[in-house]
Amino acid sequence: MKHTIIIVFLFLAWAVTGRTQKIFHIWPGTAPGSENWKWQEGQDTSEWGGNDPLAYNVVEPVLTFFPADPAIANGTAVIICPGGSFCYLHTKTEGSDVAEYLNKKGVSAFVLKYRVIHSETDHPVKEKNTRIRDTSNARKLSAAIIPLALADGKQSIVYVRQHAREWGLNPDKIGMMGFSAGGALVGVSAFDTAATSRPDFVAPIYAYIPPFVPKTAQKDAPPLFVAAASDDELHLVPMSLDIYSKWLAAGRSAELHIYSKGGHGFGMNRQNQPSDTWIDRFGDWLQVQGLLKK
Repeated sequence: MKHTIIIVFLFLAWAVTGRTQKIFHIWPGTAPGSENWKWQEGQDTSEWGGNDPLAYNVVEPVLTFFPADPAIANGTAVIICPGGSFCYLHTKTEGSDVAEYLNKKGVSAFVLKYRVIHSETDHPVKEKNTRIRDTSNARKLSAAIIPLALADGKQSIVYVRQHAREWGLNPDKIGMMGFSAGGALVGVSAFDTAATSRPDFVAPIYAYIPPFVPKTAQKDAPPLFVAAASDDELHLVPMSLDIYSKWLAAGRSAELHIYSKGGHGFGMNRQNQPSDTWIDRFGDWLQVQGLLKK
């Protein structure tokens, strides 16, 4: 019995280490636009970060790869873009937790750490809350970082598609999901006309959609899944409705879920609110789109 337990333990250890997440740098060399950045990336696990570790001061954009078990893998992949007001990234509830759910569906996932506003302290949430009182400076900082974050989003698609075959992925089944600020990366990429950098399906979740996106969707726009809550404190629901309406007007596939309760930033948090089931609806949507077929 003792030997059996040891064998089982070793097998489980092999299974876990055999699927250890790998990290890939998406840019060859330094990311364009941040050549002179000298600060170091950090992770806030204090009370400000809560139970969701926050990555901040991202200098080198990377993808953390969560491969699906080969026994159930279907070749579909999703690049996940966490939110955080372009100041930090919710890497768990809007990152790894989503990836692990998708893995159970046979979908491989990548969590993108894209560039964010420089934090001068070790408490990026507290610093952001102080900074937003100076609205003109906050807008200036956001205007400077958003183009870099959007470039990271597009480059992540290019990178995954280039390496898809070696990872056992279908280069025509590369999707993108983004939360809040991360939704901007998805929203902009969804309108991209370049085949190499446009995702094959998109899911902006309580997303911020920049005002400069096109007024109409292309006739070949990728399938769209949208989710948000009516009681969103940041009042971003109109942006979800707008992008959904653009897809409908273009005659493209689109699904919309606006929950009565859930607030902003619900992610994979369980709050005993209607929004708790959004990820299951996304799983259903993937099935309908034929993205869960081997």
